[in-house]
Amino acid sequence: MATFLYKLGRLTFRRRRFVALIWVALLAVAGIGAATAPAATSSSFSIPGTEAQRAFDLLDQRNPGTSADGATARVVFKAPGDEKVTDPANKSEITNIVKELQSGSEQIASVADPFEQQAVSQNGSTAYISVSYKVSSMELTDATRDSLEDAGKDAQKSGMKVEIGGDALQVMPHTGTAEIIGVVIAAIVLVITFGSLVAAGLPLVTALVGVGIGVSTITALASVLDLGSTTSILAMMIGLAVGIDYALFIVSRYRAELAEGREHEEAAGRAVGTAGSAVVFAGLTVVIALVGLAVVNIPMLTKMGFAAAGTVAIAVLIALTLVPAALGFAGKRVMGRKARKAAEAEKSSEAKPNMGTRWARFVLRKPVWVMLVGVLGLGIIAVPAASLEMGLPDDGAQPKSTTQRQAYDMLSDGFGPGFNGPLLVVVDTKNSSDGKAAADRVSEEIESIGVSAVIPPAFNKAGDTATITVIPKDRPSSHDTEEVVHSIRDAGADVKSDTGAEVLVTGATAMNIDFSQKMNDALLPYLALVVGLAFLLLMLVFRSILVPLKAALGFLLSVVAALGAVVAVFQWGWLGSLFGVEQTGPIMSMMPIFMVGVVFGLAMDYEVFLVTRMREAYVHGESPGQAIVTGFKHGARVVTAAAVIMMAVFSGFIGSSEQMIKMIGFSLAIAVFFDAFVVRMAIVPAVLALLGKRAWWLPRWLDRALPNVDVEGEKLRKQLTDEPGSEQGPGDGGGEGERELVRV
Repeated sequence: MATFLYKLGRLTFRRRRFVALIWVALLAVAGIGAATAPAATSSSFSIPGTEAQRAFDLLDQRNPGTSADGATARVVFKAPGDEKVTDPANKSEITNIVKELQSGSEQIASVADPFEQQAVSQNGSTAYISVSYKVSSMELTDATRDSLEDAGKDAQKSGMKVEIGGDALQVMPHTGTAEIIGVVIAAIVLVITFGSLVAAGLPLVTALVGVGIGVSTITALASVLDLGSTTSILAMMIGLAVGIDYALFIVSRYRAELAEGREHEEAAGRAVGTAGSAVVFAGLTVVIALVGLAVVNIPMLTKMGFAAAGTVAIAVLIALTLVPAALGFAGKRVMGRKARKAAEAEKSSEAKPNMGTRWARFVLRKPVWVMLVGVLGLGIIAVPAASLEMGLPDDGAQPKSTTQRQAYDMLSDGFGPGFNGPLLVVVDTKNSSDGKAAADRVSEEIESIGVSAVIPPAFNKAGDTATITVIPKDRPSSHDTEEVVHSIRDAGADVKSDTGAEVLVTGATAMNIDFSQKMNDALLPYLALVVGLAFLLLMLVFRSILVPLKAALGFLLSVVAALGAVVAVFQWGWLGSLFGVEQTGPIMSMMPIFMVGVVFGLAMDYEVFLVTRMREAYVHGESPGQAIVTGFKHGARVVTAAAVIMMAVFSGFIGSSEQMIKMIGFSLAIAVFFDAFVVRMAIVPAVLALLGKRAWWLPRWLDRALPNVDVEGEKLRKQLTDEPGSEQGPGDGGGEGERELVRV
């Protein structure tokens, strides 16, 4: 592989204008496709195989056109002062709003008058209009949303406080500021790392090209593939982080080759042949982790994983082709003055060891202590993970300034928190001899469980399906509400055995509970698949059994510690105000499996980049201890910069108004911090120091069976050494006025 990538690097450096033109053309095509593609008409959320989904499907079949899983809204009214919503003036205003909503959009399925549906609080201060739509929230047109908001504004003129809850106003979260913050911090880190504006700009520009192509392609295909609003955000988040990192490693190795006196084209070839090999395998681990999300069997998550994996693949291709081409355009400017002075100092006998060298030597002197401090520290931080409670955030997790959150609070105050998440119980009486009696029994069973309210059964026209609305006592995301759902389902099993009627619990709250359970069930199989495939991949890269095993165990430690930090902040509220957490609650149910997928791929990046350089030094004859020092001497500064950049990109999303995006940004940033700075920079060298030569042990039979991918470039080096004049820096061909020996 190293030999092929070496040739590719030289070719793209030499044909840089053609390569750059191809990537610019691809960006233009993707941009035009995104601009001209029809807007996404659907962003369905389905969970195959769950009871909640079966209930929705049954209602669509028995009550066609009702759109049981369509968007909903609640227009909540609160009378001013000592007034009541039942006062003639207020009642008249609310009745007019009901009529206005009914004629406001063709996408509306039904509008419930609060005075007919008993949607008025006992003290008469609060009332709400329930609005149901024929389509999902992401299918609602702007005109439909505008009519809903206008109705609320009209009601406010009467002096009543009016807020709107539900998912009808759900829109794609705004993250523009987050992206800018991440890119700015990344630029600062790159300038500090390279000491050259040109060298710092290359990874940024190439990464933005890759993200532009990836996100534009996702936007262009959103309508066809039914991609959700968060799909492009995830692809942007991951693509920007790995795109900068991969380019950073290529540019860094290129500068190191120049520092050894090699001509520009030769340096580009060697950089792509060595660091490029690490980029390929690091990218493969990320792709495996993201594509592996398909095992969860949730279409939305699968699409998110594939879309992000495609963006990572583009980042790898850009690092291998566009980056060396851009280096050709940069010429000498890729080296800053400080870099040249540092390289000359390193060549002199008085060269001082850099920070990476000093740290590696310290770890070699105290490997046991470093390992214990790292493991115990992460272990302590991981303790809160034992109290992990999972669910999906509701409107109660929205910022207090939003109308959704204020409507949520008004409903809780006026009716009780359970009104924010009603349950829909579906009774299939087709196989029951007395359907009405069966439905009535279900109502009685639910009332005995202990809930706020049970609305009597309502049958469809055929009389074979009844729906019962249940109002729990607690908020939708609470543990008590989850217990109510399980209790209804347990009671339903007895009803079925006695009457033949099947009882199904659905609604947004039940769907969230089923989603969380499905994520729990899929976690271990997914973990086994991803870690197993990556273990085999790393065994190919490092020609070792213990190194991949150590990499996997270190990753698990960092992920559990990151989960502990997430629980402490978002569930317990520790330092919550610092991160803009206004309402604590359960951790988003997809977070653990999502973190496993994304963080594993990113963690392996640092493992591959750092340990590959150690492996390269060991293969070239250095002792195991000296190989660790060499790896840190050349890689620690760059890995540190890469980790800081990733943390900056992810941290930028903490500022999002969307709780899910905020939580994802925080979890990925803290996980990268733990994995890069504690596991890879401390625990890994300590373990390798304790293992010595045994770290690189591989049974002979397995060594013969595994293909040699030559990531460390041993075959490439031998081939170049055997070629006459191959090691002569300025004399082996190069490009256009760049044949002089460059010493930096």
